[in-house]
Amino acid sequence: ANEWQKEHESYELKWASERDAEEYEKQLARERRESLNLRNAEGRRIRDNEHEMKRNDMNKEHESYELKWAGERDAEEYKKQLARERRESLALRNVEGVRIRDLEAQMKANDFHNEHESYELKWAGERDADEYKKQLARERRESFELRNAEGRHARDVEATMKANEWQKEHESYELKWAGERDAEEYKKQLARERRE
Repeated sequence: ANEWQKEHESYELKWASERDAEEYEKQLARERRESLNLRNAEGRRIRDNEHEMKRNDMNKEHESYELKWAGERDAEEYKKQLARERRESLALRNVEGVRIRDLEAQMKANDFHNEHESYELKWAGERDADEYKKQLARERRESFELRNAEGRHARDVEATMKANEWQKEHESYELKWAGERDAEEYKKQLARERRE
């Protein structure tokens, strides 16, 4: 009876050991599945991050080109405006030149008739000419100030564009470094889990 009991207990221990081994293998299989699922999920997350970074880079590059094109359009419009102002200024000088020549001819004609009236006309013409010179000087100063202001505007636009490009490039690198740190941390975590 004792031998039978011992043999029975031996089989019980053997079966218990086999059940434990089988349970352990199931546990290992579950852990492998969970680890694989985790790696797959992390891989998807990293790929999504990379895709998002690429899309952001494309958006930023497009915005940079938009700013560049806008700046070029502003500069082109400013050149056209300057050309219009030069044409208008030239036309004004031509009209004023005709007026002065006509005035001089009239003065000469009046000289023939009356010396006093000729001097009066001459002084009036000199005052007109002096005022015209002052007007031209004012217009030149205003035109110069306008060109300076537009030049500052163009330089400010260019400086803003460069600052935006630098900031966007910096943000792109920050995102890239953050993604690399996440991937590195994930590798370390997997290594710790494998050791455990």
